[in-house]
Amino acid sequence: MNRGIRRASDGSYRVRLPREERAVLQSLPGQLEDALDADEPSLYRLFPPAFADDVGANVDYHRLVGSGLEDGKRAALAELARTADADTLSEEELECWLGAVESLRLTLGTQLDVSEETFITEIDPADPELPRYALYHWLSWLQEEIVDALSESLP
Repeated sequence: MNRGIRRASDGSYRVRLPREERAVLQSLPGQLEDALDADEPSLYRLFPPAFADDVGANVDYHRLVGSGLEDGKRAALAELARTADADTLSEEELECWLGAVESLRLTLGTQLDVSEETFITEIDPADPELPRYALYHWLSWLQEEIVDALSESLP
């Protein structure tokens, strides 16, 4: 199977992923929605403070835009779950995939304490976090596929 995401001549996007990977794409949005409902600390990177040294300004900022940001993330997650089995996506649907995959990646990266300094390129097979690191790397690959596909339409 030729894996990945490519732009078609009609402007749509062809998605070639195995059934098992699509099942993962369908299940992950619900898990992140549960985390959003519980306001888990691992969501920090999804909603970082807008002002580094001003707690009051951050409270005001969150009051003004917080629900809109969260609504946008929830909409992208719902669209990913809805279209995970699709072989063809519109540009708008693929942009939702990009937002959802980025949210999933950021949350998982926070849970795994991934940073530029700690990013792991080789995973120890004995590491109990191996499945989650593998998922993080797969989400990174998928995000790159989406960005590359969307970039094909740029001048």
